[in-house]
Amino acid sequence: MKRLIIMLIFVVVVAAGLAWWFELPRKMGWVESEATQLTLYGNVDIRQVPLGFRVNGRMERLMFDEGDTVAAGAVIASLDAAPYQQSVDAAKAEVSALRATLEKAIAGPRQTEIVQAEAALNERLADLENVTLSYERALRLRPNGTISQSGLDEAIAAKSIANARTASARAALALLKEGTRKEDIEAAKANLAAAEAKLSSAVTSLDDAQMHAPNDGIILSRVREAGSIVAPGDPVVVLSLLKPVWVRSYISEVDLGRIHPGMVVDVYSDTKPGKPAKGKIGFISPVAEFTPKSVETPDLRTDLVYRLRIIVDEATQDLRQGMPVTLRVPMEPGREL
Repeated sequence: MKRLIIMLIFVVVVAAGLAWWFELPRKMGWVESEATQLTLYGNVDIRQVPLGFRVNGRMERLMFDEGDTVAAGAVIASLDAAPYQQSVDAAKAEVSALRATLEKAIAGPRQTEIVQAEAALNERLADLENVTLSYERALRLRPNGTISQSGLDEAIAAKSIANARTASARAALALLKEGTRKEDIEAAKANLAAAEAKLSSAVTSLDDAQMHAPNDGIILSRVREAGSIVAPGDPVVVLSLLKPVWVRSYISEVDLGRIHPGMVVDVYSDTKPGKPAKGKIGFISPVAEFTPKSVETPDLRTDLVYRLRIIVDEATQDLRQGMPVTLRVPMEPGREL
């Protein structure tokens, strides 16, 4: 009986050994092979943005305190907008004046102006006719001595003056009928375009008097307070970005071929180790570097590693910036060890 029991135990041990040798439990789905996933370690990226104005001025209001959550697009702070509003008003007035000048140039002279020029020309023609008669009369009378040489000279001068005035009136009428020169219209258009660009710049400066949150985040610190005079680019608040959450990790060169951008990653934190967040590999550095001291792996080695960025779109409050996390990458068929 004892020998039978010993034989049965021997058979069971041999069968178990053969099963493990040929990976029968894993192939039958009884156990999960560790080779089906890749484990990495990293930290949640610290993403902070110092926010400032693009224009200078006196800060009027700061809407949030430290620790407040702000949504993307929310107004965080504002400057005294009065100087920029005045610049906008002045630019609008200049645009209106130059637009009127352009419209006047395109429209050309009014019909009443042309009629007035025609009347002036007719008046000059009548004067010329009258002066011409006087000149001809003086020319006939001079040989008989009826008028002096000075009288004839005066008649000649009067005729010359009348001719010049008539020519000037005729040219003025022709100029009105031709309308505005093309070059003058183009110059008026250029002046209007410059004024409109100036107005656009003034409007942009007015909009920049308000600071908007670039993304969802938390106010970490208030660097300036209301009443401060700030220059362009001076930090006013420091914003910690909430979304998307980025995890920085590193992978050794031997495992680099097992991953690619877009692969799904389970992100585990020490706070809730049983509830991983879903992420995906978004960036793999093409440049190798030595293992940084911040990489929390069981065995710190000085082998070459490559930096990864894992993007967690739907992260919860459990993932705080700077927190160490464990990453598990399920291996796809053909990428197992």
